[in-house]
Amino acid sequence: MKRLLQGLILLALLPSLLALGPRLRAERPGPVVLMLDAEAAWEEARSQGQSLLQTLQAYRALGVEGVAFPERFVKDWVAQGALLYRTGQELREMGLPAKPGWYYVKGEGWLVALLERAYQLPSERVGPWLGFPVDIQTLPAFYPLGEIRAAKEAGFYVAVRPINHRLRRLDPGLPIVPQEADAVVFAGLEALGYPYRLEEAQGLVKVPVALIEGTPQPGLPAYREKGILRLFSLRYEWQLTLTPEEAADKYELAARERGHQLLYLRPYPYPQDTERLLKRLGEGLKASHIPLGRPAPRDFAPSPWRLAAWVGVLAGLGLLALGLPLYGPLVAFLLLLLALGYAGSQAGALLAALVFPVLGFLGPRNGLWLWLRTLGYALAGVVFLSALGSTPATVLGLAPFKGVSLTLLLPPLLVAYSFLERDFRAALTRLFQHPLRLGEVGLAGLALLLLLLALLRRGNEAPLVPELELKLRSLLQDVMVRPRFKEVFGHALFPLALLLPWPRWVQNGLLFLAALGVASILNTFSHFHTPLPISFFRVVNGALLGLLLGLVGVILVRRLRAWWLG
Repeated sequence: MKRLLQGLILLALLPSLLALGPRLRAERPGPVVLMLDAEAAWEEARSQGQSLLQTLQAYRALGVEGVAFPERFVKDWVAQGALLYRTGQELREMGLPAKPGWYYVKGEGWLVALLERAYQLPSERVGPWLGFPVDIQTLPAFYPLGEIRAAKEAGFYVAVRPINHRLRRLDPGLPIVPQEADAVVFAGLEALGYPYRLEEAQGLVKVPVALIEGTPQPGLPAYREKGILRLFSLRYEWQLTLTPEEAADKYELAARERGHQLLYLRPYPYPQDTERLLKRLGEGLKASHIPLGRPAPRDFAPSPWRLAAWVGVLAGLGLLALGLPLYGPLVAFLLLLLALGYAGSQAGALLAALVFPVLGFLGPRNGLWLWLRTLGYALAGVVFLSALGSTPATVLGLAPFKGVSLTLLLPPLLVAYSFLERDFRAALTRLFQHPLRLGEVGLAGLALLLLLLALLRRGNEAPLVPELELKLRSLLQDVMVRPRFKEVFGHALFPLALLLPWPRWVQNGLLFLAALGVASILNTFSHFHTPLPISFFRVVNGALLGLLLGLVGVILVRRLRAWWLG
């Protein structure tokens, strides 16, 4: 029966690999556009007595071909001098018949005319003054349309950043998304029209919209049919803590390893630092063979071959049922129910992530063949996970994978469960009667601590990432696709567990911790927004580096043991 199930896994691999073709073609890197924030660039231009376009043209030689215009508030126009703002009481004191408690503006005619139609509010004219019953200083008030037209005529890629507000009119005749725009990057924490007017707002957007890394915006999936572009930017407060070279490396990494197409930049206070940032970024993109240009939305139709991966996943589930020493069929059935009930349409991908990291541990402990077998099953699971889980929504990051924590928690626990003996009553009796040693307690505590650490340290922003590790990460990613430390650690434990004469319980403990690294392989590929080749090389580098460190560790332990025993 095992031979049959293993054969089904092999047969399912070929069509599942073919199913990855559309995603691989869609994930080709570039082109990317370097895009300056218009308001930040405008401040620099004004300080140098230049127009915005002159400043943009100066940076064009360094690769900047895009500009993003955040929508202004009424108060911004007032600060710039384009509008005057007064309360109704102030106008009454000036002898005008204004309403007390109202708020009035006057200024450039085109802007006042737009504001008169901009809000779902009553309004009135008092001579040149336009009045509203609420304070409108913090309401959205369009863009410097002349600057947008000038940038467009000069050939720049133009993005606009409209603000969602419950009081604004979503009128197609208003320049909420000007016709010159090539892309829309929603400002704030929600998409235009969210939550009740999304359908009305969709009619205003004719161009692709940006998905901002690390900034969930409710309502954004409603604009999926317009096309999605992935955008990366640095919080300006954080950027100022980085050298221009460090900031450039983060932008280049985002384009190379996470498929970002819009690199949203803000100038440093000193133009020389901005030039250093752009020069380093241009060099990094060129070295990574990522072209500059006008980005287009990445979309693909999932291949029907992907359904063959279900055959491999169910065959793997059957192997798990046969390989577990106790209640294997029941455990497999419960895993199936968990995946179907929790992950829904992603059930097959979740099952692959939970089952295949375990299968390699169920065979004989024949030295490093166990490591190779475990790695082989994990990579087979990667193919099935990617085939079933790769959809345009997951690859773009609109629909995150359900069960990321489970992929790190359940496989090591299943591996530990596989260590039980079939006569579990006798085993539990021996365990109960085993004399407790302080060393064993310490090792068990260390194992639990490492498991907890692996779960709490998911992601680059985890609170328990030491500064030394962050520096080592930065060093590694400069010379290779950086492997995940959990995988390096897990692979290093295999030689230590299998090539040294440990007691059975110590070997079991080491293999349990090694299972964390194997589970991390599937967890790596469950981040569907990372291009497949990047995840693949990350896993390969982790396996090779971990195995090398493990073999070095075996040599050191053997010499230490020989010295200790005299």
